[in-house]
Amino acid sequence: MIYLVGSGPGDPGLFTLRGLECIRKADAIVYDRLAPESLLQHARPDAEKIYVGKRPGNPSMSQEEINALLVELGRAGREVVRLKGGDPFIFGRGGEEALALRAAGLPFEIVPGVSSGYAVPAYAGIPVTHRRLAASVAFVTGHEDPTKEHSDVDWDRLARGADTLVLFMGVGRLREISEALITGGRSPDTPVACIRWGTRPDQRTVTGTLEDIAERAREAELKPPAITVVGEVVSLREELNWFEERPLFGRRIVVTRARAQAGELSRRLSALGAEVIEFPTIEIRPPRDFGPLDEAIRELESFDWLIFTSVNGVDAFCERLNHHGLDLRSIPKEAKIAAIGPATSRRIEERGLRVDVVPEEYRAEALLEEVGGSSLSGRRVLIPRAKVAREVLPERLREAGAEVVVPPAYEAVPAAGGSERLVELLEKGAVDCVTFTASSTVENFVRAVGGSAGRLLENTRVACIGPVTAGTARRHGMRVDAEAGEYTIPGLVDAVRELLTAARTI
Repeated sequence: MIYLVGSGPGDPGLFTLRGLECIRKADAIVYDRLAPESLLQHARPDAEKIYVGKRPGNPSMSQEEINALLVELGRAGREVVRLKGGDPFIFGRGGEEALALRAAGLPFEIVPGVSSGYAVPAYAGIPVTHRRLAASVAFVTGHEDPTKEHSDVDWDRLARGADTLVLFMGVGRLREISEALITGGRSPDTPVACIRWGTRPDQRTVTGTLEDIAERAREAELKPPAITVVGEVVSLREELNWFEERPLFGRRIVVTRARAQAGELSRRLSALGAEVIEFPTIEIRPPRDFGPLDEAIRELESFDWLIFTSVNGVDAFCERLNHHGLDLRSIPKEAKIAAIGPATSRRIEERGLRVDVVPEEYRAEALLEEVGGSSLSGRRVLIPRAKVAREVLPERLREAGAEVVVPPAYEAVPAAGGSERLVELLEKGAVDCVTFTASSTVENFVRAVGGSAGRLLENTRVACIGPVTAGTARRHGMRVDAEAGEYTIPGLVDAVRELLTAARTI
């Protein structure tokens, strides 16, 4: 089966559930320039990914070659996704590809996508219809097949035939199109908006009228891809512009957390309008030797305290219990459980256990005060955590008389590769902020960029989740611009928001 899938206008959140199902089972994915590359993360690790994108004036593969490629892959018996920007059947040439597949006798399915024709204007605060201003809308190509002798677009009729015109791929012909519409009877004062990379964090909007939009777009150096909206509905943008008014809109922020844990931070920053670049400096893996953890599990009934310092520690410990056919019910009822941070506490409670102690300040030193000193004499304490971590907590507990067992439950190892693009962006000053959620992310960031982190971040703001992480950053020559007041992901997001919105007003 070959699936012709519309990827939507650019925001991955607008992708359809059916499209996601197709990507997850595909043997091969053929994608173009306008399809969000982040969608490829949902593909199987062994899926072949083939880029067939075209750039204005520089086609990398002709449409005939793409058709032939789809036929070739289909005849090889592979499950294929042809991932296209927007909707396959709205100026997406999906009809041509479907006809080629039909001619070859191959089965196909059309998976519609959210069209740029109405989604991009919506993200610019422009409804393409409005009861008071527009009862009709026309979608028009602004870039026809250059080999045709005559244009199929009747601009005279369109000028009078629809209240709102939405032009695809016409930014390069704005002057010609505007003059044709005015000649056809449209008022030169008709509001117009050109929206580049709509629905994405780097969305840009230029507004004007039919009389001056071409000059305004030229002065703004607006390039394809862009959607142009012509009509009175454009006047509503001043009141309805929601997307570009978000507090972190247009800001590019790097998240250095491990990919598996980056989701919450990335989502919260994206929701505030930021363009998030995930650069996982660490990768969470099982420990090389499960021996110490297995021994602790066998002696689980002997422990008086279980202390979890991270969500990763909770997950790794529970996975190992499950490996032995056990679960958290194996923990003795008399044992007390402590967690550093609300996220760790929530994860424990999600597993069905009550947490006895969560320090107000989310770090090891504060936990020591909560657990108590003299009462620990002769007590056994289990801390399943990363193989390499700060020794403050175990050492202080031992000083208080406790017997402390610290088996590695997981390893946080440096993530491989991918630093070239980030280094290039940092050197250009194209990153507004880099975030660090733990000392290990700082250490591995420095390792990934070659030890020149301080110099590389001279013109980029740095935000850390707390004083321990900030201290590590400073030891590596970084200037720390913001520390979270609450050492949590929401606290870090608040710190970044305050930092960057304050910078915008200066």
